Formats: sequence, structure tokens, C-alpha cells
Amino acid sequence: MRPVRSHSWEVSPSEAVAIQRKLLSDLRTDDCLADVQTVAGVDVGLRQGQARAAIVVLRMPDLVPVAEATAQREVGFPYIPGLLTFREGPVILEALARLSVEPDVLIFDGQGMAHPRRMGLATHLGILLDRPTIGCAKSRLCGEFEMPGPDKGEHSWLMDDGEVIGAVVRTRARVSPVFISIGHRVDLERAIACVLKCCRVYRLPETTRWAHRVAGGAHTLSQARPSAGT
Repeated sequence: MRPVRSHSWEVSPSEAVAIQRKLLSDLRTDDCLADVQTVAGVDVGLRQGQARAAIVVLRMPDLVPVAEATAQREVGFPYIPGLLTFREGPVILEALARLSVEPDVLIFDGQGMAHPRRMGLATHLGILLDRPTIGCAKSRLCGEFEMPGPDKGEHSWLMDDGEVIGAVVRTRARVSPVFISIGHRVDLERAIACVLKCCRVYRLPETTRWAHRVAGGAHTLSQARPSAGT
């Protein structure tokens, strides 16, 4: 899987912001998904100046892993909230280029439109790839919300300046919610439904749990069996 458009990654922070703003005109928030047969988790682990990206593709609806790809490279951009794509994007694209199966949708461990410039990791890379993407983050980057009800599936809207930028979703009863937002070529209701289908007994979707283990250093799917926990 390779991007259909590109830009330089060797840029200053101000140039990075300008790139985000330019890309926004290509964002699609309509639902382009048909029947989802495969879904991929995307995560990046950072250690000692190195970034390791992992993509794990799961078959739907049983969530059995069918493919994985990794890549590792030196981090080339400083840590600046709101510009994390410029740290993680290049290594993710490198891993995606090695993937043998093209998933129907990618779920990123990060933000989509729930971002001050509506250009989180899932949105930015979704536009470059022109593929359906979803952001599923563990915490809020921006916006205000009311806590959703306690049961699995209950959600509230994440609002910023009067705009719905995502949803705060309970993926497991009486545990902290996750923050789901549109990446690209999917609407918010479909994004919520897709993430919930990927959640079994834990707070985080199986896509994220698999990708996190592989990004952390496991070299094969058999070594990366997700452990118990959120």
C-alpha cells in the first residue's frame, strides 16, 4: 500500500502547519466503506531516537490476524503536540509499503479530525493514501465533552468551537472511554461502529492491541499475542 500523493517530511514546524492546512481541502467525511472484510491496526513505538511502526491486518468479523508489516527508522522531527504525524508518518508509510494485504480500513492509535487543525495522524495519512481511516486515541487532544453513560457503546460528542470533531465512546462497561474521530473517507457513525466491532473484552480495539505489541518489538504474530488488560 503506497500513498497517492506526497510532500516533504524534512520541514520546519511552521512549514508542517502549512502542509496540514493545505491538505484539509482534500478531506472526505462521507462514508466510502462497503462491506468490511479486513481492518488494520497502526501503531508506532519510540525508543532511543528510533521509531518502529507496525501494521497488523485482522480478518472480520473474527479478528484473526492475516498479515503484518514493520519498519524502523530514526526519528527526524521534534516532539511538538499537533505535529506528531511528522515524527511518525514516514515510518508508517514505509511499513505500509511492505504490507502484503491491503485492508479495507485502517484504525490508527491516534487522532483523526479531533485535532486543532482537524489534521491528526489518521486524517493526514488517510488523505495521502486516499484510503478509509479512523482515529482511535486513548486521550483527548482538544475539544470538550460530557462523559458518556457507563455501558459499552454509549457515547457523547467531542465538540470544538461548535463543531463535532469526534466521539467519546465507552468500549467496555465502566472503564475510561476512547476518543474516536473521522480519519478520511468514512463518517463518524461508521467509525464508531467499526471500532466497537473490533473491541472484544478490553477497552482498546484488537487492532490497536495487536499493533502495539508488534511495534514494541515482537517480530511475529505468534510472539505478539495481546496480553490481558486495557
